[in-house]
Amino acid sequence: MKFYRSHVLIAIDDNSLKAGVKKIESLLRAKLDKNNLSEEINVLETGGLGYFGTGVSMTVYPEQITYANLKEEDINDIVEEHFLKGRVVSRLVLNSTITKKYNFNYKNRVVLENSGIIDPENIEEYIGVGGYEAWEKVLTQMKPSEVVDEVKASGLRGRGGAGFPAGVKWSFTAPIEAKQKYVVVNADEGEPGTFKDRLIMEGDPHKLLEGIMIAAYAVGATKSYIYIRGEYKLCIHRLEVAIKQANEYGILGKNIFSSGFDHEIEIKIGAGAYVCGEETALIESMEGNRGTPRYKPPFPGVEGAWHKPTVVNNVETIANVPAIIKNGADWYNTIGVEGCRGTKVYTMMGDLKLPGLCETEMGTSLRTIIDEYGGGMKDGKQFKAALVGGAAGVFLPNEMLDVKMDFNSLKEYSAVLGSGAILVMNEDVDIVDILWSIIRFFRHESCGKCNPCSNGNPVLYKLIDKIRKGKGKEADLDMMIKVSEVMNKTSFCALGQSPYMPIKSAIDNFRDDFLKRMK
Repeated sequence: MKFYRSHVLIAIDDNSLKAGVKKIESLLRAKLDKNNLSEEINVLETGGLGYFGTGVSMTVYPEQITYANLKEEDINDIVEEHFLKGRVVSRLVLNSTITKKYNFNYKNRVVLENSGIIDPENIEEYIGVGGYEAWEKVLTQMKPSEVVDEVKASGLRGRGGAGFPAGVKWSFTAPIEAKQKYVVVNADEGEPGTFKDRLIMEGDPHKLLEGIMIAAYAVGATKSYIYIRGEYKLCIHRLEVAIKQANEYGILGKNIFSSGFDHEIEIKIGAGAYVCGEETALIESMEGNRGTPRYKPPFPGVEGAWHKPTVVNNVETIANVPAIIKNGADWYNTIGVEGCRGTKVYTMMGDLKLPGLCETEMGTSLRTIIDEYGGGMKDGKQFKAALVGGAAGVFLPNEMLDVKMDFNSLKEYSAVLGSGAILVMNEDVDIVDILWSIIRFFRHESCGKCNPCSNGNPVLYKLIDKIRKGKGKEADLDMMIKVSEVMNKTSFCALGQSPYMPIKSAIDNFRDDFLKRMK
């Protein structure tokens, strides 16, 4: 084994590629070679490091110094000062102007434990950190029913927003006798402000594949699909590489590990419809039809893709499975809170010093997420609100900063965890503008299948647009709540049911913002 003085992990993701990371990486390698440092400094490509809006970034180990927003001319200083003289180039350090360092929280990660550490396009690095050990355990030591029972005992709940227990969902499909069953992974991620699944797939695609295979074995599916949004070019590429490598290593394919179990994984690319985040609309789209929701029952677990029993799970949900099988349900139950076990991945945006991605235990307070992982409020501004759960989420005021972020605790406040998106807003933000943007989004994305949604969203938009332009009346606020409440109770799918919570929470908690806009 070769030992290096330092390891340089360069983040290769969609943002850094647009910022020219490949050219900067080439310059770094050339400069190290010119100074005879190539045998001492190991340069590695990895997935996103956790934060965003920082262009080209790299982390140097063992110092754990992160350089961000790098330009070509900066490489000379990093090599000359840091690697030759041992002096950190302070002006290039991530957020060097603030005292709080980015909290990577690696010791408590489950889903993102390898992201930003291993090369996502190298199966041997994934295997080197214990990858596919759970898959081997399942095929050689466990019956399908035992896998289902283990996931049920873990308490893993769906991370796509609904929070339905994953093991229970599997238990509907597993006992059904059918020649063909499917596992479908929802990687569409159309919720505004949500990009956690993208960074999971970019940073650790093999973990997703391993989780898919375990789920497929548990329910008796020989074919799986990853339904992914077309804009996720790098995710698609890395998943394709991972699938190819897994097949070459005999981890996927026919008679895996001489177990008699066959499995195939295929990628299906979506066309960017928000409604296809709903599982039956996703299945319709995957089959080549217009992406509109189906009537339920029958539920997909009984009659899904091509009318065959189908398990549909979100990326983050499936990415939890390998660790549960490898370490056991008892271990997983030590993480999180009662009724909401494990960790949750959050995307932190808005008026924060360190916007980005974090993974922390279920039940962590909103205040802790903002201060510990987001670095606190930027520019000395005061916290005003957080929109939690994406466009279909809830506006939380300052009084709710200490609320625990888990399904059950938020439900007590008529709030939702949703997709894990957290938009933080400071004292200068006008909630009217944010709500206007949300309603405009729902109006645009309505599929037109049912009247409450297709007609209700334009009504809501007219009302909020009138208020935004200073022509509204206080009665309009009550009308917005009434219309969205009717939509919530009568719309065919979750899209039409969704506007109610952001509208109700915005008006209830920030009514003054609306009244100020009225003449």
